[in-house]
Amino acid sequence: MDTDKLLAGMETAAREAGRIMLEADNIRASTTEKAGHANFVTSYDKRVQAYLFDALGKLLPEAKFIGEEDGADAFTDEDRRGFAFCVDPIDGTTNFVTGFRPSVTSIALLRDGAPYLGVVYNPYDDLMFTAARGKGAYCNGKRLRSSTEPLASSLVMFGTAAYNPELNARTFALCADYLPRCVDLRRTGSAAWDLCNLAMGTIGLFFEAKLQLWDFAAAGLIATEAGCRLTDLDGNPPAWDGPCPLLCASQGVAREDYLPRV
Repeated sequence: MDTDKLLAGMETAAREAGRIMLEADNIRASTTEKAGHANFVTSYDKRVQAYLFDALGKLLPEAKFIGEEDGADAFTDEDRRGFAFCVDPIDGTTNFVTGFRPSVTSIALLRDGAPYLGVVYNPYDDLMFTAARGKGAYCNGKRLRSSTEPLASSLVMFGTAAYNPELNARTFALCADYLPRCVDLRRTGSAAWDLCNLAMGTIGLFFEAKLQLWDFAAAGLIATEAGCRLTDLDGNPPAWDGPCPLLCASQGVAREDYLPRV
């Protein structure tokens, strides 16, 4: 297997997905809701995913597929063996619907149940993030390293786990915990984009009480290859087989500041 060729093919697929997003028109008219609060899907999500499954299938025919619009949210035993593409065609669909940026395309290639290659593309700023396990993280070909600043000098990004209102109290308790210990909080609506910001060094920490695998598989690899620590909210290694809480910190954030105090 030629890893460089695979990664280049994933980049090409992500760039074409971005072109579809940029050319989208009258998005609200094609929008429907799935189960959960404000859980939108557009015809473009489905179109991008269909394209990606076709393009990536030609790139690595033996790979299985896990995608947001398939409805499955966890691995089967079969998915844990060999190669599997884990795809979020448009991470930040609500942003995409409302015109609030950013939205990104996320593609991870998992090998035996763990991220092996990762690509996240932000078409609005033409930023292509890539990583291969053990080979570092890059943005448009430039090596990425996470921030060396402590938490007190850093921004913290978070997600609200918006489709799970039972987690609201937990989410905002975490916000109240971190806010006095950092510069300020930010929320963009795309976990993949937030994790790429960690890799770029623009923020120091990210948390969300529940994320789906396709939200963090690619960007989680990119962040860790840039020197970040990625765990659940208790400091344990994340599960790569379905939804889980997530916490990610740059190399400058000390462990005593990294874990929540609530």
